[in-house]
Amino acid sequence: MIDNDITFRKLEIFLAFMDKRNISRTAELLGLSTVSVHRALHTLEEGVRCPLFIHQGRNLSPLPAAETLAEYAREVSDLMRRGIEETRKCGGIGQGRLKLGTMYSLTLDTVPRLIMGLKLRRPDLELELLMGSNQDLLVKLEDQQLDAILISVSDTQIDPARFETLPLFKDDIYLAAPASSPLYVTGPADLRDFKDEKFVSLTEGFATYHGFQEAFHVAGFEPHIVTRVNDIFSMINLVQAGVGYTLLPGRMKRIYEHSVRLMTLAAPYQMRQTIALVFARNREHDPDMLALVAEGRMYALEHRDIGTAPSDGGTLNAASTARPAS
Repeated sequence: MIDNDITFRKLEIFLAFMDKRNISRTAELLGLSTVSVHRALHTLEEGVRCPLFIHQGRNLSPLPAAETLAEYAREVSDLMRRGIEETRKCGGIGQGRLKLGTMYSLTLDTVPRLIMGLKLRRPDLELELLMGSNQDLLVKLEDQQLDAILISVSDTQIDPARFETLPLFKDDIYLAAPASSPLYVTGPADLRDFKDEKFVSLTEGFATYHGFQEAFHVAGFEPHIVTRVNDIFSMINLVQAGVGYTLLPGRMKRIYEHSVRLMTLAAPYQMRQTIALVFARNREHDPDMLALVAEGRMYALEHRDIGTAPSDGGTLNAASTARPAS
């Protein structure tokens, strides 16, 4: 039975000492104190239950038994290192591939800009993109079918023990009307004035669905929903065609500003989505995930002082030293 005092960390310190033959140089190499090195060697010796060193003046010299242990310790350490590498490979960690899930609406600006920055950091990275609802993406992340997701976390329960959440920006929700709508107003829109109008909506599970339901609950009436769809672009097309009104996040404004008019909601109905990058805590040291998180942080810093997603098609800050040159 192997004694509890024999650990891989102590073997690492022991092998470093066997190479340097000096406690001070070993401590400097490993970023430890000399006391920590001496304690590790002493407790390792106790765990082996065999003398490994002898004091010669102020120096600690290895005995033949230490040379024998070092030979096997190197074999064990190398084997474990290869075992960890193969384990990570089997788990898809650090293999140059990322599966990223995103809401449809983020493919207009956020996702392309993150991908562009990510490819500058890791040119050989293969990225698989999957689009879906908030609910579907979170389920796939929990089932490890996705490595990271871009979703609205405003009305989503994220388990902090399992997942890291990196907020990117906040986005206001607007009332969307066909360009020819006679009910368009330049000031805040009161949903009660649209009680007799038709609406289109996303299905349950999408980020805007919960806010849609809550807004009309506050307004005190059930909207007349003529159809429900499974993606935001189909919903906007229906609004463009005059099928009905809907609620939309402000990030859609730039693309549809000539065919769909967005009205600011009156105070009782105002809502904001917090868009965030969510990924498993056990992936936080994966080099590919670190690169994605770094891009996410840059994006978040650029948008920290604005309430909605960018509408001018600007580029990420190319002068940042956080990203390597291409």
